[in-house]
Amino acid sequence: MARKETSENPGRLAQIAQTYKMTRQADSKIGLVIAAVGIVTFGVILAIGFLIGHPIFAAILGALLGLLAMAVVFGRRAERAAFGQLEGKPGAAAAVLQNVGRGWTVTPAVNMNKSQDVVHRAVGRAGVVLVGEGNPNRVKALLATEKRKVARIVYDVPVHDYIAGDGEGQLPLKKIRATLLRLPRTLSGPKATEVNDRLRAMGDMMSNMPIPKGPMPRGMRMPKGMQRGR
Repeated sequence: MARKETSENPGRLAQIAQTYKMTRQADSKIGLVIAAVGIVTFGVILAIGFLIGHPIFAAILGALLGLLAMAVVFGRRAERAAFGQLEGKPGAAAAVLQNVGRGWTVTPAVNMNKSQDVVHRAVGRAGVVLVGEGNPNRVKALLATEKRKVARIVYDVPVHDYIAGDGEGQLPLKKIRATLLRLPRTLSGPKATEVNDRLRAMGDMMSNMPIPKGPMPRGMRMPKGMQRGR
């Protein structure tokens, strides 16, 4: 066990160092900010310790809280820097989706047009999530087309759709993960796997079939479970 832990530590330290270098490229003051947070936290706790007559205990507590505060600030600024580097780049939404976490299966670029507007798909216990990125007006049409295709394959599963971006009614990259994690879980794990398998197996077949455009006929009901993401 000791050998295993020793072999894992260098990998974690290397990952932290790599994250720090990446963050520093976008946030040159990251080192000073982290150091200041640690020093101020330690100093405040130590001062309180002298006032109450327990400086040694306060020094230990201050060191621990200082490290914790540094880790929290570093994590937030690193996340902000990562999203800043992704903004405006093709496939940014797919990169964020692929890091949502366990329980989600992501298929990038399930639909695309000549202008390089694209729709990505994620399947999990909350159902099917479609995220489009590109020109908002063109992406709406892509999302509508993909949503009809999904409804034909898994009509009894909730479908949520979003447009990635910072405009009105759009979903910023930094909020994609939190949004997906807040969606209500309506499917079991095996059901989610089955849905993803059906979409993957029938995706090529459905892409070659004509999909009617325009509004749905008045007499036709929406399949149960279909809903628009907000």
